[in-house]
Amino acid sequence: MIIEIKVPNYHPEEGFKYTWEDNFIIKTSIEGNKICIKANETGLRSLAIQLLTLAQPDIPLGCHMHYDDINSLEDGSCEMVIEKI
Repeated sequence: MIIEIKVPNYHPEEGFKYTWEDNFIIKTSIEGNKICIKANETGLRSLAIQLLTLAQPDIPLGCHMHYDDINSLEDGSCEMVIEKI
């Protein structure tokens, strides 16, 4: 199986662009000493696109993505920040 995805180009003046596929579901939790990310297929693809976007060489160190249950995660999810170092 081959899945083709488009990774948005980064433009410093526009900042980081979040890309979501329709009907995505992502839920995060902390269980003991581990971070759990649970997602459906479109949620996993959406997260993969965003990680590949953040991995572009022209995105500066310290750039980060912030997720919470207000803007992208399911209700009851813990906040999640992914930062490029």
